[in-house]
Amino acid sequence: MPSKYTRLEAKKLAISRSERSIERPRDAQGKLLKVSEYYGKNVFHFSSAPGIPESVKKELETVCLTGSTLKKENAEIVAKAVTEWAIENGATHFCHWFQPLTGSTAEKHDAFLDLENDSPIEKLSATQLMQGEPDASSFPNGGSRSTFEARGYTSWDLTSPMFIVEGVNGNTLCIPTAFVSYYGDALDIKTPLLRSVTILNDLATEFMNLIGYKNTKRVNVTCGAEQEYFLIDKSFYYARPDLVMTGRTLLGSISQKNQQLDDHYFGRIPERVLSCMEEIDFELHKLGIPAKTRHNEVAPGQFELAQIFRDANIAADNNQLVMSTIKDVAEKHNFVALLHEKPFAGVNGSGKHLNWSLATDEGLNLLEPGSEPHSNTKFLAVTAIVIEAVHRRAKLLRMGIASQGNDHRLGANEAPPSIISVFTGSTLEKIFSSIKDGSAFSPEGDVILDLGAHQLANLAMDNTDRNRTSPFAFTGNKFEFRAVGSTQSVGFPLSLLNAAVAEVFEDSITFLKKELKSGSESDINSALMKLTKKWITNSWDIIFNGDGYSKEWLVEAEKRGLPNLKNTADALPVLLDTEQTRYLSEKGIFKKQELEMRFNVLIERYNTLREIEFSTLLGLVKKNVLPAAFEFKKNLAEVIKLQREIGLESSVETDIYKKLNFNVETLYANFNNLTNAVETSIEDEVRKSVEIANVIFPLSEQLADSCNEIEDMMPNELWQLPTYYEMLFLR
Repeated sequence: MPSKYTRLEAKKLAISRSERSIERPRDAQGKLLKVSEYYGKNVFHFSSAPGIPESVKKELETVCLTGSTLKKENAEIVAKAVTEWAIENGATHFCHWFQPLTGSTAEKHDAFLDLENDSPIEKLSATQLMQGEPDASSFPNGGSRSTFEARGYTSWDLTSPMFIVEGVNGNTLCIPTAFVSYYGDALDIKTPLLRSVTILNDLATEFMNLIGYKNTKRVNVTCGAEQEYFLIDKSFYYARPDLVMTGRTLLGSISQKNQQLDDHYFGRIPERVLSCMEEIDFELHKLGIPAKTRHNEVAPGQFELAQIFRDANIAADNNQLVMSTIKDVAEKHNFVALLHEKPFAGVNGSGKHLNWSLATDEGLNLLEPGSEPHSNTKFLAVTAIVIEAVHRRAKLLRMGIASQGNDHRLGANEAPPSIISVFTGSTLEKIFSSIKDGSAFSPEGDVILDLGAHQLANLAMDNTDRNRTSPFAFTGNKFEFRAVGSTQSVGFPLSLLNAAVAEVFEDSITFLKKELKSGSESDINSALMKLTKKWITNSWDIIFNGDGYSKEWLVEAEKRGLPNLKNTADALPVLLDTEQTRYLSEKGIFKKQELEMRFNVLIERYNTLREIEFSTLLGLVKKNVLPAAFEFKKNLAEVIKLQREIGLESSVETDIYKKLNFNVETLYANFNNLTNAVETSIEDEVRKSVEIANVIFPLSEQLADSCNEIEDMMPNELWQLPTYYEMLFLR
């Protein structure tokens, strides 16, 4: 098939697709099962699994809580039980499922098949359950592992349930694990996250015990990640080399109507998309992942899925499964899910709002303000601790969300700016202001919104509005880290946030021990108010409840001395800033060499991804844009020549030809500029990242603009690449 027909064939396929239906589970009488009846059917956890004695379950729980040594005989019991369960559910293989520094997950499958005296049996040993050995030198390691130093270990994470992934011809048992080097250095996302959760739990529990909550044995970090994504037809995806190579369109003229009318957001979900969403939910629920919310997002073709809150480590694992499930299920519906932060220029990109809170083992949310937040000293102190943590480690948190993809969103009037600030809402700001200034605060009482219609229920006004321009917002009973990128593993920014909060909890405990003279309630409340005043006074400059998209905020933030790390090249060196990372290394959340390793991995990844984009864009210009422009010039020249031969004027055609020729010459000049810049050799990865961010990337944007100028002039039948109109609206 000639290449110029690829786009036309893709359009025909996209508009003729039918919805995919799935067979939902039924009971023996043929009645559809409720979600609660098949929820978690593909999940195995020792705490609820049959075949494991209660005494063993208690010992395993103790291991999870205290970090004591796991007895091999207990691991044997779990291995036997999970093997029987997995085989009964169609599994033929097992794997250690881990999260290397690629940002995705990894797995190596081994069969349950074993030989015993030459007789075939199915077996998973305790050793195979607890430990695996993937090649550590073949994953990103920042130069910490040479090719001849290949040994690495995966270690079973008892706190995260095992699960079955269903395949077409068989199922696989996945065992969540950490991934470390031969010397015990973390080569993954999970290990530092578990360390940060442990330290924050210890300190927050001590804090709660100190202020009178003697029964609190544990404080859990809880989170729920929202996942935004685009769906486009598979035929369009494979006709766009830039999408296949980079996950985003490197050129493309925006359609006349996109999101200006705000009609896509929360609009009716198209049938084909809805059938895809329903299957995504179905698969996630079988995996025990509490997918709760689904809806259209702001941009055409953009959608969102949100989970219910749960423990941070499990939530981080769940989000990795959410991303892979969205992509796998979309493929079955002849879609491709684009998780890139900015797959299409000119419309909103995708983020991953990380909702974060703290809860005791008795279910008490430490960020729940209650009906009288101004007198809830525990809530005020914990909230002030979090705000101080964000203020103190703003650079570190900004670095934790830095990526080549997120650079397209942050500060682009569609996502929070690269300046980290905290939104509290007006009520909480007034309370904190009165505490800081030592003035009285008068609560306004519940405000009821009068909707002017008797048929509608009265609504109680919340203490906080929602501020979508804030990177870190208090939203009623939790904080929402809104600046995380849609492709990111939440484990890394979550580890940094946990560590920042833990640091301030530790300082707060020292402060309270000096302040508390007795254990009386009045003494505790007084000490908590002093603590709140201390942190709020210190961190006041980071509180901002206005429009984070405005130019005025950029000026104001600079006056306040808030850091503005505008791109990834600016942000990543924070990993080497010992003042910012001292607490991380002192507490062992990240060893010094692990921080250096991550810096090397992330800087190399940024450079490599951009270089792939540059070479892909240059290839598109050579193979698609210029040939199409030359064909159009040829057609115009023939018309002009024919007009002149028969004695007619051709002013219109000539004018179009001149404009096209000018655009082609501009395009070629920009093409040469980018080519020369890319071919300039810079060995040092740090210098290269700065050059890429500040010089080469802007050149690529200029080249893309030139391509778009030409696309706008091209006849429909000569343009080979699927357009924004087709990709965003045809499904």
